[in-house]
Amino acid sequence: MLLSPISLDDQDIIIVTDAVRQWCGERKFDIDSIEGRRAITVAVDLLQMDISRDRLFAELSKQLDH
Repeated sequence: MLLSPISLDDQDIIIVTDAVRQWCGERKFDIDSIEGRRAITVAVDLLQMDISRDRLFAELSKQLDH
């Protein structure tokens, strides 16, 4: 899989990681699973679309749980 180049600062990386760990934990997925990797991709995309950092987990859940 090819990933587009990303430019996240350290704080954004922490925000993405925290949101994905929370999402995976609540759904009993390993972060290294297919679902976990998909969640990382979606979270990074959301953050790059200027989704509020406070709403990242909610938006991630909305995108992945439909």
